[in-house]
Amino acid sequence: MSPAKLNVAVVGLGIGRQHITAYKALPEQFNVAAICSVDDRANREVSTEFSISTVLNDFDALLRLPEVDVIDICTPPMLHRPQILAALLAGKHVICEKPLTNSVNGVDEIIAAERQSGCRVMPIFQYRFGEGLQKLKYLVNTGLAGQPTAASVEVHWRRRADYYAVPWRGKFATELGGALTGHAIHALDMLTYVFGPVRGVFARTATRTNPIEVEDTAAVTFEHESGALSTMSVTLGSSIESTRHRFVYSDLVAESNTRAYSSSGDPWIFTPDRNDIAKSIETALASFDWKSRNHVLTSGKTSSAGSTLQGYTAPAGYEGQFTRFHTSLVRGDAFPVTLDDARNAIQLLTAMYYSAATGQFVVLPLPKTHEAIAGWHQ
Repeated sequence: MSPAKLNVAVVGLGIGRQHITAYKALPEQFNVAAICSVDDRANREVSTEFSISTVLNDFDALLRLPEVDVIDICTPPMLHRPQILAALLAGKHVICEKPLTNSVNGVDEIIAAERQSGCRVMPIFQYRFGEGLQKLKYLVNTGLAGQPTAASVEVHWRRRADYYAVPWRGKFATELGGALTGHAIHALDMLTYVFGPVRGVFARTATRTNPIEVEDTAAVTFEHESGALSTMSVTLGSSIESTRHRFVYSDLVAESNTRAYSSSGDPWIFTPDRNDIAKSIETALASFDWKSRNHVLTSGKTSSAGSTLQGYTAPAGYEGQFTRFHTSLVRGDAFPVTLDDARNAIQLLTAMYYSAATGQFVVLPLPKTHEAIAGWHQ
């Protein structure tokens, strides 16, 4: 494949508008060739706002457009798996919002279809590409953080009745899950991305804020493969919206900012355990340069232990994930987020829902014979 622009079609114009904004910020890599929505008003508004001429409300017709290289799926969750499979069958690469599906078996079906099609699928976990989280990932990868010991995660957001007035929300059949699946899944990915895989989980869920079918509250404890322990608190009933991660390593404590929807970005606070560690971290971040992955550290400056680190200016969020998608597709490299990552997330969600339903501590990986492999709500 040549390094030319990729023609993308965005399907679904809710969160899809943010995807389009990110593609427009990467004009050398992407052209938004078409949009598709069953909402004619949204089609008109978005086509005018972003100067997109090809506008459809029929997904099958979209798949027949020969100029489209990539289908970006931003539709309600119950449509994700069948639309991914249809796009692969049509010979299109796929980007898809979370969650891909509501079962481990469903992800395995997508993996098999991808392999057979010759095309590729990238799930969305754009929070990975925040500046602060990427710095921590770098310090962990270089061994400067030491051994993971404990972590805590808070996802305290607010969703009111108007949010659930959208017909597909708040139902297992259409939204596929509640606060864990649709809201905390990004914070969960951030946790496992830097703290490592989970080998066991115990969860409690409840519906405390809105009269909906799915959960809007959760408390979860994790045992990681490293032996480290972590906890996650989730609510959609908080009048103060915030997301927070605190990672404790033997040589370092890392704390995110608390912005609800951009907590992986700067500023983060890194507190080394000793002066010699502080010096090593300062040196490491001064040379932090991931140009081969489209990361650029412009200043590399750090200050004393316990202070906020600044200076990392690579694309973050959707832009960060999409630019890496383009590079990976051209080079034939692994995507920045893979189907294996999505499978791990779906398996962990399955374990959490099963634990909440049965009161059991659930060990991972789940065996192929596990009763919840076919779906956490059947």
